[in-house]
Amino acid sequence: MKLRVAILYGGRSGEHEISIRSANAVMEGMDPAKYEQIPYFIDRDGKWSPRPILPEPGAQPDIDVVFPVLHGTFGEDGTIQGLLELADLPYVGAGVLASAVSMDKEVMKRVCAERMLPVVDYAVISRDQTDLNGIAGRLSFPMFVKPANLGSSVGISKVHSCDELEAAVRMAAGYDSKVIVERGITGRELECAVLGNEAPIASLPCEILPSREFYDYEDKYLLDKAETKVPADLPADKTEELRRLAVECYRAVDCEGMARVDFLLEAATGKLYINELNTIPGFTSISMYPKMWQHSGVSFASLIDRLLALAIERHQRKKATRFTR
Repeated sequence: MKLRVAILYGGRSGEHEISIRSANAVMEGMDPAKYEQIPYFIDRDGKWSPRPILPEPGAQPDIDVVFPVLHGTFGEDGTIQGLLELADLPYVGAGVLASAVSMDKEVMKRVCAERMLPVVDYAVISRDQTDLNGIAGRLSFPMFVKPANLGSSVGISKVHSCDELEAAVRMAAGYDSKVIVERGITGRELECAVLGNEAPIASLPCEILPSREFYDYEDKYLLDKAETKVPADLPADKTEELRRLAVECYRAVDCEGMARVDFLLEAATGKLYINELNTIPGFTSISMYPKMWQHSGVSFASLIDRLLALAIERHQRKKATRFTR
């Protein structure tokens, strides 16, 4: 009997189009002999097609497991995960807590710092904060300015002066009420894929070689000029350190299922910094999460199999928990 898989995609975020591309790749990669696909499209206004999933156990008897392929706000931030928990449905990827923590770049950094994991110096400002002199005095240029809760490099700027900082904060604040400003790191951009529940494993890492000043939205999805190197050309000890940090970061935020951990390797010091953790990484034809696993011996189809199995395993484990007296 085929496993009935609901694929959620689209959504109310700046990553709507990327979600559609990722979902198409996931659906194309699913073995039709094993799975029956049930697509659920969510438009930019949050309308579901053909119908919404109801937050009630047993209300979706035709669904065995859910594969959320929703990047960014209202998909990767714990909200859709909360709906699926209420519906008592198994689902791929991180739970409510890990999704919410990882989506908020500042909270993720705080959790990592508490575990003594290396993060870049940063400051946080609110949408209504107008005095940026304190930021310029605390961090040196260049800086990166980011919405605290978004992905795919949407709303991110690299700034070199106070005037650029003001404009970048204004743009980032259009996407989130909280903005994070980071010390710019001169060096290499690296990524590592993590897979698993209670015993997560890390893939071979990759290196991103941007065609622009940094790996922004256009470079990721529009220009087709950025290059990637899988596996990354690193000494064996640095590769193992990166993979260890990826798993430690994954565990620090209580992640399950999957995540892509992004790193910066500072040229001057040789130090690795954890940059971000993405709980629903891209699955498009150019996305690095499936590519890293392919180079680590896990095919795209096998990766989907594992993710769905991990979702069901976690749900069954949770069934042993008592929620009433």
